Amino acid sequence: MNAFAFGQQGKLVGKVTDKKTKEGVIGATVLVTGTTQAAPVDLDGSYSLPLDAGTYSITMTYVGFKPLTFPGIVIRSGQTTTLDAAMEENATSLNEVTVTGVKQTGTEVALIQDLKKSEVVVSGMSNDQIVKTLDRDAAEVVKRIPGVTVQNNNFIVIRGLAERYNTVLLNDALTPSAEVDTRSFSFDILPSSVIDRVLIFKSGAPELPGEFGGGVVKVYTKNSVLENSTSLSVSGWARSTNTFKGDYLSTNHSSTDWLGFDNNQRALPDALAGLERNKTLNAEQMNSLRQSGQLKNEFLPTSITSRPDLRISLGLNRKFEVGKAYVSNVTSISYSNTQEQYTSQRQRYTFDYKTEIAKPADQRAAPSSLYEFTDTRSLSAVRLGVIHNYQVRLNDHNRLEFRNFFNQYGTDEVVNRRGLITDGGDKRERDDYALHYQSRSIYSGQLGGSHETGKDGRTSLTWAVGYNYVNRNEPDYRLNQQERVVDEENPQPFRVIRGQGLVSSSSRFYSKLTEDTYMASGQIERRLLNRRDTISANQIKLRAGFYAEEKQRDYDSRFFNYLPVNEATYDPNIANQPLSTIFGDNNLEPLSNPRPIPGTTNRYYSGLNLVEGTNPQDRYVGKNRLVAGYVGTVIPFSDKFNLSGGVRVEYNRKTLTSGDATETPYKEARTFALPSFNATYNFNDRSLLRAGGSMSVNRPEFREVASFTYYDVNNNLFISGDTLLRTAKIYNADLRYEFYPTRAEMISVGVFYKNFRDAIEQVTASTANGEVNLTYQNAPKAYDLGVEVEVRKSLVGLTESQFLQHFNVVLNASFIHSRVQLDANDPRNKGFALPNRALQGQSPYVVNAGLFYQDTERGWQVSAQYNVMGPRITFAGDLEQNPTIIDMPRHVVDLAVTKSVGSHLEIRAGVQNLLNQEVRMYYDFDRNGKIDSNEEGKAFARYKRGVYSTLGLTYHF
Repeated sequence: MNAFAFGQQGKLVGKVTDKKTKEGVIGATVLVTGTTQAAPVDLDGSYSLPLDAGTYSITMTYVGFKPLTFPGIVIRSGQTTTLDAAMEENATSLNEVTVTGVKQTGTEVALIQDLKKSEVVVSGMSNDQIVKTLDRDAAEVVKRIPGVTVQNNNFIVIRGLAERYNTVLLNDALTPSAEVDTRSFSFDILPSSVIDRVLIFKSGAPELPGEFGGGVVKVYTKNSVLENSTSLSVSGWARSTNTFKGDYLSTNHSSTDWLGFDNNQRALPDALAGLERNKTLNAEQMNSLRQSGQLKNEFLPTSITSRPDLRISLGLNRKFEVGKAYVSNVTSISYSNTQEQYTSQRQRYTFDYKTEIAKPADQRAAPSSLYEFTDTRSLSAVRLGVIHNYQVRLNDHNRLEFRNFFNQYGTDEVVNRRGLITDGGDKRERDDYALHYQSRSIYSGQLGGSHETGKDGRTSLTWAVGYNYVNRNEPDYRLNQQERVVDEENPQPFRVIRGQGLVSSSSRFYSKLTEDTYMASGQIERRLLNRRDTISANQIKLRAGFYAEEKQRDYDSRFFNYLPVNEATYDPNIANQPLSTIFGDNNLEPLSNPRPIPGTTNRYYSGLNLVEGTNPQDRYVGKNRLVAGYVGTVIPFSDKFNLSGGVRVEYNRKTLTSGDATETPYKEARTFALPSFNATYNFNDRSLLRAGGSMSVNRPEFREVASFTYYDVNNNLFISGDTLLRTAKIYNADLRYEFYPTRAEMISVGVFYKNFRDAIEQVTASTANGEVNLTYQNAPKAYDLGVEVEVRKSLVGLTESQFLQHFNVVLNASFIHSRVQLDANDPRNKGFALPNRALQGQSPYVVNAGLFYQDTERGWQVSAQYNVMGPRITFAGDLEQNPTIIDMPRHVVDLAVTKSVGSHLEIRAGVQNLLNQEVRMYYDFDRNGKIDSNEEGKAFARYKRGVYSTLGLTYHF
């Protein structure tokens, strides 16, 4: 809608109150009769509906109340018309109510009412609350929900269970994962501006996926439209660690990096692509490679001045009619271009736990230092996201939805590691570099429908088909290590370390991952009249449905080392060259001008060649077929007691074939019957008690059963899978009390318990030279026990101050205890595995608090939010040389201010991570599950990410 058209409109405003209590009917809908032009009723009962000049019939509706219709309401151009109404509760039948407006699901009122009516234990966050924060993506949004923490800034942990235990659905379709080493949807790819609501289901139900441990996360993007609108948001962000500073590390970008993908500048050269594995280039191939110019001699970054981050989003909401059908379209285009750099301290120690722990505490030897490094890490990131959703309401009983989500994400990372190796003998100084670019393309699309059938309208049918596509490209990942003996009197230049068959040095690494997923689902629900009464809330519901999914992943990686053609004749002049020139074309065989070897006849020095170091298992093909069916029922035994439950049967067949023909392909095909029940007892209209029990599973992911080994340069460790992994079973129990002071407020207290069989845990194993290898293992027994508290409360009614009544408080906290026991009879664990420890990634406590101020009349929104997570295991240790690494608590405070200027413009400012407390990952040398005073300061990693400040504008057209 353009500004001229907006100026020709009038406005219908007023209050809708409960005739009995005189309170506002929060969540009611005011609409033009027979159309989708509607407005929701706000927290104080008020509404505002812009309309073109004319005469209208206005209808007011809300579930449980008799609808009101007012004909002949006149709207005049540029004027405000007031229409107040008092609604009366409908105590007989709700089937007579027909709501033709669009249900607004993203409001705080709608969310709380959905939570109250839910048949299962569920928590959530609405778009109303999201827009009051500075949260940029879904990862930052979900950490505000009770029991949720975030790892690595993008993967979520629910109730202390790592990302692999949580199932994520985007618009009711299982989400793809673009991560090679992690089984999880990467929440940071989804901008917060497109989120309608986030729900986390914490107890099982037949219609929910049977694979979950912590919870089932449902993220819904915006889909419905109240009125035509266009919005444009532009914001600039500055980070205290790097913005406007001149030492930002950067690589030579391709011409399309600004769009989030490489233009083949970094692609695997043709000469190398055709090379047989574990072979070297011949003279003809090398000359072809030189002439093509495809292999760039770039192994060192350049230093530039870091610019502010840029974020832009365009939102388009449109509604129109096609014949008798009402069509809504929500389109969002978002773009961000960001830079982040910080310095971290990294140390590694050796400590003979078995020997030292037997001694008295005052006689134990101190841990011996292996190395002390300082890492400078820069990350340039570009994200382009598109949401394009349609909703078609054919009539009051049939609706279609077509949802599309696309995300292109490119990152250019540089790591410069400097420091000392101190493991005995001469101290050696290191100066290592890693230049790492990767791009991810993700598409998710669903077509679905919901239909009310039968003359009585008590049969519902929903269905959906979908497709997910993932492409992850990791071209020309360059890793190099340089070393020299420390000699302060006569310092020597660094020399490049040659690593034959090692991806961690003098290497170029290339990988590609593609994944295709096809899915279909359907459900039929029949509502039966209860003999007690005909109110729809008390109808018996019978459900049956299915879900089917077919997935295939193809992963391929190759790496090449620069190695001398002949060690005996390797030119020392080349060996002593710096990293900037040693791998140049003129040093590769055949040398254009070889030097003669002194004291010999017709013998010449030789140079370098590229040798393939790829192993056959460095590629794999994974396939997964999931077929599920379920039946369930909801039985209201009385006005107070409601019981629901059923059984879900899932068949899953997973196979993985390695590139190594000598390996036996992985295969697991199992069928599980997963029962569940949920019970609700309503003490009155404002308070209730929920109980739930269910059985669920947790299956190994492709990466976790692949024997492929990947080097994580940031954490300086190796990750490999385990072909012996099997599906875990989980038994879940929940109990929660909920109190709703008003329709917009909620207070809840809950407890939960989970018992695991064959829990899948990431564990460590010692390797040579002090390196660390991570892998996966089934733990026979584990449990998770916790308490959750949530408060959403307005100050209205608690004070007579008009100023204070604009405040509301959100508080949630979780307190969790867990234990896991690895198999003591497994030969890999005897005398090695750490017994009786907490689950990896589990925080014993999580606290989120928010104070929000909103004055709609004056156009102010202010928020202050706080978060802290208790100490949690980042990497589980063992009883030998690898101590557990524990991530320590840090307090995070975010502030945001939004000011509306007129009816079109919003100005937003804010600060994230105001306290800028240090990330501290310490070693637990004595394996007691906590960091004692003598262990503080000995860090696996410690760094500050900086204060992040923003100033932005949003214009509503």
